[in-house]
Amino acid sequence: MDLLDTLKQGRESYRRRAWAAAYQLLTLADQATSLGSEDLELLATSAYLIGRDDEFLRVLERAHHAHLYTGATVRAARCAFWVGLPLLLRGEMGRATGWLARAQRLLAQHDCVEQGYLLLPVAEQRLDAGHGEAAYTMASSAAAIGDRFHEADLIACARHVQGRALIQQGQIQAGLTLLDEAMVAVTVGELSPIMTGLIYCSVIETCQQAYALNRAREWTAALAQWCEQQPEIVAFTATCLVHRAEIMQLHGAWPDALEEAQRACTRYTLGFDSHPPAAAFYQQAEVHRLRGEFVAAEEAYRKASQGGWEPQPGLALLRLAQRRIDTADAAIRRILSVTTDRLQRTKLLPAYIEIMLSVGAIQEARDACREIEEIAESFGTDVLHAMAAQARGALALADGDAQVALVTLRRACQVWQKVEVPYWVARVRVLMGLACRALGDDDGGHLELDAARAAFEQLGAVPDLAHIDSLTQHEPSKHRQRLTPRELQVLRLVATGKTNKAIAAELFVSEKTVDRHVSNIFTKLHVPSRAAATAYAYEHKLI
Repeated sequence: MDLLDTLKQGRESYRRRAWAAAYQLLTLADQATSLGSEDLELLATSAYLIGRDDEFLRVLERAHHAHLYTGATVRAARCAFWVGLPLLLRGEMGRATGWLARAQRLLAQHDCVEQGYLLLPVAEQRLDAGHGEAAYTMASSAAAIGDRFHEADLIACARHVQGRALIQQGQIQAGLTLLDEAMVAVTVGELSPIMTGLIYCSVIETCQQAYALNRAREWTAALAQWCEQQPEIVAFTATCLVHRAEIMQLHGAWPDALEEAQRACTRYTLGFDSHPPAAAFYQQAEVHRLRGEFVAAEEAYRKASQGGWEPQPGLALLRLAQRRIDTADAAIRRILSVTTDRLQRTKLLPAYIEIMLSVGAIQEARDACREIEEIAESFGTDVLHAMAAQARGALALADGDAQVALVTLRRACQVWQKVEVPYWVARVRVLMGLACRALGDDDGGHLELDAARAAFEQLGAVPDLAHIDSLTQHEPSKHRQRLTPRELQVLRLVATGKTNKAIAAELFVSEKTVDRHVSNIFTKLHVPSRAAATAYAYEHKLI
C-alpha cells in the first residue's frame, strides 16, 4: 500500500469512527512522511479516543507548530487550547496555564470563535473555587461567541457550564434545563467526538451530585449506547462503566453494579487506561460493604484511596458495621470538617447522623439533621427532602417521639419508592417498623419489618438481614435463599411475560447475561421452561 492509499484509508477510518484503525493508518503515513497539520489533528484525536493521552498531546503539539509554520495562527491557538484543557482537567496546572496563555497571546489581534473557547477554562476555575455567579457570567460570554460564529462545540460546552454554575448556586431546575439543552446537541451527533464524551461525563456527574437520579440514569444509558456504537473507543468507556455501576447500585442491581465496576478496573490492569480507576474501586467497595463482604470491601476502599479517591463515607460505614465505632466516629468527623461544598456535604451527612446516633451524640446528629433540612430547602429537590425526612425520622425515633418519626419517615419512603431505590426504601421501612412497635402497633411493625426483610433478601444485604433477624428473631426464607437477588429479579420479570431482550433493556445488562440468569434459574428450581418457572414463583409466593 502506497502512502496516498494509506493516508486515504486513515482518513476514511476516521470518518467511520474506527479509531484504532485510523490511528494505525495515520501513524504509518506519518512515519513515511510527516503529516500535514490537519492530518496531525486527525491522528491526535484518534490517539485520544483509543486511550493514548500522552500521544494525543505530543501529536497535537506538532499540529500546533505546523499551523504556526504555515501562518495559521488562529488554528494554532485552537490546538494550544486543546493541549491546555486536558492538562487542566488532569490537574497539571503549570503546563495547562502555559499552553492556554500561549493561545491567548496568539489570539490577541483576532476576533474569532477561539476567543470563546479560552473563556471555558476560566469558567471551570471559577466553578472549582465555588464562584458560581462568576462562572455563569464567563460561560454566558463564551456561549454568545459560540452563537455568533455558529460553533456547536462551544455553544454546548458553554451551556453545560452555565447549567452547572446555576446548580452550584441552588437553582437546580434552571441548571438542569441548561444541561438538557446541551445534551440535545450531544445526543443528535452535532458535536466533535472528544467534546461529546467530555460533556456526557460532566453532565452525568452533575446530575448525580444534584440528585437528579432519573436524568443520570437516562444520560448514562445514552453514553453507553454511544460507546457501544464505536467498538474501538477506549476514552470515556471506563467512566461510562463507573456511572453505570453507580446507577445499578442505586436501583438495586448489585451483582451487575459490581461487574461493571470490575470491568472498569480490568481496563486499567490490561493497560487500556493510563490512570487507576479509583472511582471504580470505590463502587466495588460499596457493593461489597452492603453485601457484608467486609474483607473485599476494605481492600477496594484501600485501592480507591491509593488512586486518589476519598474513601468516605463508605469506609466509616464499614467500620460502623464492624462495630469499630470509635474509628467510624473519628473518620466521619474528620471528612465532614474539611468538606465545605454543600452538595458534597449531603453525601456525608446521612452517614454522619447514623454514626452519631450510634455513639449517642444526639446533639451532633440534631445539628446535622438541621443542616440537611436547610440544604434541601435551598436546593428544593425531592431526593434531598427525602434525605432530610429520613434523618428527621431517625432522630425523632432516637428522641422517643415515634409519632413524629412515622410521619416523616413515610414521606421519605414515598420519594425513595418513586425514584426506585429499593435499599433506601427498605432502610426506611425498618425505622417505620420500629416506630410502629413503639406506638404499640405490633402488626404494623411486623408488616414493615417483613417488607424490609424481603427487600434485603432480594438485594443480598446480609448485614441488614442480620439486623432484621436481631429485631424479629425470624429465620430467612428458604425459597428465596435458593436464588441470588438478581436471579429472583429476573424470575419476576420472566413471570410477567417479558422476553430476555426486554429484561436486558430494563435491567441495563446484556441479553447474554439474562440468558445465563434464566438458565441458572431453570437449573436451581428444577424446571424445564419459563412457564414452569412462573408457576413455581407463584406457588412459592416469590411474586
